[in-house]
Amino acid sequence: MTTLPGAHLATDAGVPRLPFRLARAETLKLRKRRGLVTVVLLLTIGVVCIMFVAFELFHASNSTKYGPAGGLDHFHVAVFVLSQLGSIGAALLGATAGAGDLGAGVFRELVATGRSRLALYGARIPGALALLWPLIGIAFTAISLFTVGLADGLATPGIRLFVESGLWLELATTLAFFLGLALGSLIGSRATTIAVLFGWIIVVEPILTHVSALGRARDALLNASLDRIAPHEIVDRDLRLPMSLWIAAAVVLIWGTASLVAGAWRTATRDA
Repeated sequence: MTTLPGAHLATDAGVPRLPFRLARAETLKLRKRRGLVTVVLLLTIGVVCIMFVAFELFHASNSTKYGPAGGLDHFHVAVFVLSQLGSIGAALLGATAGAGDLGAGVFRELVATGRSRLALYGARIPGALALLWPLIGIAFTAISLFTVGLADGLATPGIRLFVESGLWLELATTLAFFLGLALGSLIGSRATTIAVLFGWIIVVEPILTHVSALGRARDALLNASLDRIAPHEIVDRDLRLPMSLWIAAAVVLIWGTASLVAGAWRTATRDA
């Protein structure tokens, strides 16, 4: 008997298993949360537009005291602010993706369909990143356009700085998403996850980074490693911990991997 091409993609009922269907479903679930999407939009694209409008208004009101809205200095400020607020938005997405099914009471039904728990967990990653990455990309593109278009003769970043800053932003926000996803999967409560992440990202980790009594133990902090990897124009050398680039890269890799593994383990072992 001849097997038709693509027959392995069909279910017993004859319904095709489309590739990435679970991931697309996760993206759709997140997009339907209009409040969440609105907040993430404000924390990414919105904050960039607000910053440069403010820069331009200050310049228009007093051009002697305030320089043009574009230029290298405002590029540094905008990228740093986007890295902080964008990471909060990414953590919100991660927390929602990790705990959303449990909070909505549909995790049991999803498991009952026979789908692999790891497949359900794995689909959350590309599903949410398909929403996060474009928003960060658009926000950074807006920063770049404002920086050049409103420079009015000021120095602007070179191609290298544009590329490095954009990649670093995507890395920083992706890691924040991984943390949110892992913690949401571990705790199972979106509200608790968000509270813990806010406290850690905004308060605890920045304080620990500057506690000199901790010594080399601070090298294990994700925030310190990301600062070390960042372009030196974005994070001043004086604000960085004295660690090698290889150690910083290893710490980032460990945090990202550990987050994904922890979330996968909890999803696979959780009672339905």
